[in-house]
Amino acid sequence: MMGMDKEQVKNRRPLKSRDTWWARVLTSVIGRTPLSPNAISLVGILFALVGSGIYVLVGHCGLSVYALLGAAACIQMRLLCNMMDGLVAVEAGKSAPTGVLFNEAPDRLEDVLFLLGAGVAAGWPVWGVQLGWLCAALALGTAYVRVLGGSLGLEQDFCGPMAKQHRMFFLTVGTLGAVAEWIVNGSRLALPCVLGLIAAGSLVTLVRRIGRIVRQLNART
Repeated sequence: MMGMDKEQVKNRRPLKSRDTWWARVLTSVIGRTPLSPNAISLVGILFALVGSGIYVLVGHCGLSVYALLGAAACIQMRLLCNMMDGLVAVEAGKSAPTGVLFNEAPDRLEDVLFLLGAGVAAGWPVWGVQLGWLCAALALGTAYVRVLGGSLGLEQDFCGPMAKQHRMFFLTVGTLGAVAEWIVNGSRLALPCVLGLIAAGSLVTLVRRIGRIVRQLNART
């Protein structure tokens, strides 16, 4: 693979969508433009800012079906940027010395923005915001443990049940569920419930990754 060393390739998040025909076509198209992988990473932050802003507006100004649909679309566009920055770097040979930094740091900011925004949008019950903070903290924790394992000479562990792509999948489903729920009976339980699920799953993921690191380190002796 052009532009990435073996260590960087080994520590890529496994994604089946990378091998789809549309991903290959999009990579080829973007690879012929001046757009760099780092710029794609920054575009992902913009989508996270917009999506988070939409959630906050929903929380303070009242639920809007179209606003929530926009937030769900921003989550998917963020994930697309997260995938395409790596694909363009690898397949188009456009990697840069700062690529690893731009691949990792925006992800963490985007997680926090979406989860905190969703917490504000959850609104009811009053602990919706606290759930958002808890999800954001646990998301950072799972990423920290993964990178810590890598710093100890181990392969970075992307196991779930609530890795980044899983968190964003459930947040998207919860957001669309909030739309359906509002249309059917006007209640607002979907987002708080999905945030609780993300928090619980992230805690399991955190513990699981720590346990796997411990086992691998003990196996060295």
